[in-house]
Order: sequence, then structure tokens, then C-alpha cells
Amino acid sequence: MKTINVLKRLSLLLVCVVFAGSMLTACGKAKADSNTKGSGNTEFTFVVVDADGNQTDFKIKTDAKTVGEALLAEGLIAGDDSEYGLYVKTVNGITVDYDTDGKYWAFYIDGEYAMTGVDSTDVVAGSTYMFKVE
Repeated sequence: MKTINVLKRLSLLLVCVVFAGSMLTACGKAKADSNTKGSGNTEFTFVVVDADGNQTDFKIKTDAKTVGEALLAEGLIAGDDSEYGLYVKTVNGITVDYDTDGKYWAFYIDGEYAMTGVDSTDVVAGSTYMFKVE
């Protein structure tokens, strides 16, 4: 009789542990996927580094031709059109304006300072594009 009660309790404990583990796994996956944007066939990583050094990573799925087009479509960047292309002032909801605070959003491609603007940079699958406050 005592052995049966112990087995019931152990079985209940095992069920609780398995359930809790599956819930944690599901929550972790939901958090990881929360920074996935878009639904296209080409995927790249987009990194935002704010003035305090905080980093936010996004997985972007797109069919857009340029990085700028993809990020604009997802509402991740905004700015002003100029004769040189898009002057990005807002990234991930954070506005930085050189004329106001002496800082700007620097654009990087695979860790290197970009030699092209975001709106003239073609999307390359697997690449990492970053905006960083400088």
C-alpha cells in the first residue's frame, strides 16, 4: 500500500517535470522567434546597437531586392530621402540626428563599415547588416 502511494507520487512528479520542461521549451522558442520579421524566401540577420551599446538582433525574411526596402517594409528604419539616398535617422524606434546630437546611425555589412547606402545595398542571403550609433 505504501509502495503504491510512493509510485503515484513519483509518477505525478515526473508528469509535472515533463510538463514544465515542455512549457519552458515552448516559451524559449516563442522568445527566440519574436525577433523574426517578414515572410520571404531570403533570410539575413539585422543587428541594432544603440548609443548605450545595447544590441538587438533580428532575423529578416524577405523577397525585397535591397536591405533598405526590406527594413522599411518591416518598420525597422525610417529617415529622409536625399540626393545620396536614404538618410536613416530612426532604427528600431530610436531616433538619432547628427544635426541635433552629433550622432548618426552607421551602416555595416558583415562587420565592415558599408561603402553603400542601405537603400542601394542588395540583400545577400546569410549576411549580417547592422546599424550602430556613432
